[in-house]
Amino acid sequence: MGGPAHDEAHAGALGSRLNWLRAAVLGANDGIVSTAGLVVGVAGATTDRGALLTAGLAGLLAGSMSMAAGEYVSVSTQRDSEKAALALERRELTEQPEAELAELTELLERRGLTREVAREAAAQLTARDALRAHARVELGIDPDELANPWHAAWASFLAFTVGALLPLLAIVLPPMVWRLPVTVLSVLAALVVTGWISARLGAARPGRAVLRNVAGGALAMGVTYAAGALLGAAGV
Repeated sequence: MGGPAHDEAHAGALGSRLNWLRAAVLGANDGIVSTAGLVVGVAGATTDRGALLTAGLAGLLAGSMSMAAGEYVSVSTQRDSEKAALALERRELTEQPEAELAELTELLERRGLTREVAREAAAQLTARDALRAHARVELGIDPDELANPWHAAWASFLAFTVGALLPLLAIVLPPMVWRLPVTVLSVLAALVVTGWISARLGAARPGRAVLRNVAGGALAMGVTYAAGALLGAAGV
């Protein structure tokens, strides 16, 4: 049983790392699109560099803090649920050890083991670490790898910030005549990259993912620019 358990731990750790990486890519993508839409919308109404910088910085800070707070709350809830499930399992193992052994045997049997082998495996796993065995087989939880809300919050904050910096710098650094084209082209290029990476992490074909990503970003910038231009023309 040592080999499969060892492989399963590695597979779980790999899946966890991929999930974090995917979340980081999506956070950066959100930073790119939301900040690009904001600064392009303001650019439709005014050419003032100070106004563009103020809007971009406000969007960056608001978005990154919102992402961080949202991830902290979400992952904290997940962690609380995992800890509650482990506490319940620990109590059941204390109060109903035989019933829990039979349950573990049945779960292993469902995975393709014969009744005899499943019973022997369940007995060995229970003798080694009953809570860990039930956590992994029954609950799908690794007690040593509980979700960390602070890690999630900082990862989301940094990912969004990195993504948001691209359109912010692209709109304020070039000369006025080049601001909009440089921003649009750099944002679309970045969305091609994030779309491709997210597709590869999900083992999907990148073509459609890239197209959806680029189309969504282009639509967001087009809508906000039109709104800004209308407001600017109206003198708002």
